[in-house]
Amino acid sequence: MTTMRTSALVLGALAACLSLGACSTMGKKPAAPASAYTTPPEGDDKISIAHLFGGGDKKKTQSYNEQAGIGVNAYLWRASLDTITFMPLTSADPYGGVIITDWYANPQKPDERFKVTVYILDSRLRADALNVSVYKQVQTNGQWMDADVSQQTQLDIENAILTRARELRLSNVKN
Repeated sequence: MTTMRTSALVLGALAACLSLGACSTMGKKPAAPASAYTTPPEGDDKISIAHLFGGGDKKKTQSYNEQAGIGVNAYLWRASLDTITFMPLTSADPYGGVIITDWYANPQKPDERFKVTVYILDSRLRADALNVSVYKQVQTNGQWMDADVSQQTQLDIENAILTRARELRLSNVKN
């Protein structure tokens, strides 16, 4: 009986050692040559701040956006945040291109409130790369009830964002 217990303990310890040893190599990637980390891409000695935010040389910027997997236009992203800056943010996802605000009530009209969701759908600066959804609620007898929002309100916000994005792009081109 003692021999069986000893054998079981030895086999259990051996299994534990093998399991832990196998875990130490999980998730490791093969080492890349040192030159992969020290050699900049051809023709690129530096990456400027302008490149990180969608500025700089158009061909290089497009290349960086593709390499980094950035799915939205930096000008539209910045312009969207600038345009709805007066509203509290609930969520802002720069990779997915979605900005969601919390409910905002104008102090002059405390019985109605608005919520905005901005979708940036493309990496190019185009009007069809932007979609804005506006939600409105009106307070009736102490309860918030959904209300219709004019299509013009959504278009006005989209146009304000597009105008700001063009201004940002033009200011970057002049630099």
